[in-house]
Amino acid sequence: MSNQPMYSIPERFRKIENLHIVFWLIKDMSWAMLWKPLGIFMIFPTVSVALLITWQTRHLKAELYHNLAVDFWIFANCYWMATEFLNRDDLRYYTIIPFGIGLVFIAIYYLFILPKEKKAAELEA
Repeated sequence: MSNQPMYSIPERFRKIENLHIVFWLIKDMSWAMLWKPLGIFMIFPTVSVALLITWQTRHLKAELYHNLAVDFWIFANCYWMATEFLNRDDLRYYTIIPFGIGLVFIAIYYLFILPKEKKAAELEA
């Protein structure tokens, strides 16, 4: 067994994450199959559960920043689906905004927060 620190999350959080995957798959399947009413409906549970996961893990910086990136990925994904359903492909390019914001959260974490946390851990050791 490794002496690496173990990461685990409470079971109730894991259940919510698994539910989120189901919602996201139904939303994307609806998009692929052009089931517009179901696809549009699934935006709400998919986004809601993603935001709940972000809220629940807000005390762990790594989880918070990664989940914020996922939230913006889902917003972009839902917006993109809606533009296709409404035959407004000209508006699809605006997905760059939430996708870009998600990348900014990831960059902030890996460029600033993680190195700071590693340095603090080294000083404690």
